[in-house]
Amino acid sequence: MPLVSITRLHLRGFRHLLAFGWQSGKSARQAQRSPGFLGGRLYARPMRRTFWTATVWESEAAMRAFRATGDHRLVMTRISDWCDEAAVAHWEQPDATAPAADEVLRRMQAIGRAVRLRHPSPAHAEGKTVPDGRLPSGGGPLPPRGA
Repeated sequence: MPLVSITRLHLRGFRHLLAFGWQSGKSARQAQRSPGFLGGRLYARPMRRTFWTATVWESEAAMRAFRATGDHRLVMTRISDWCDEAAVAHWEQPDATAPAADEVLRRMQAIGRAVRLRHPSPAHAEGKTVPDGRLPSGGGPLPPRGA
């Protein structure tokens, strides 16, 4: 069954926006070329400093292989410094369709977990995964590309 992986990131300040944007773009391109990547969607609200991903993978092993290598591995080492809120959630579903924004929000609130950060916001420190309660928006589709 395909695995859905979602993330929500909130940058601590605009000073991190350029570096985050550059690295996350490289990470997105890596995902598109990764074995087992079935598709996804990126959501970006730069003026709110909030970014979401919803990716679909053939398996948890495929998602973990992507997560542990290349540009994504590098960006993960910086998230703790760049972000004051970060949360993830995973689930299996019968089809390879990227979930709609309302499903992404619902799942993050229901099964998401806050990631350990160096500079957490007060809400993040309390374990809130979507402190602002806003639906993911902006951005666009992330289709797979040939390896």
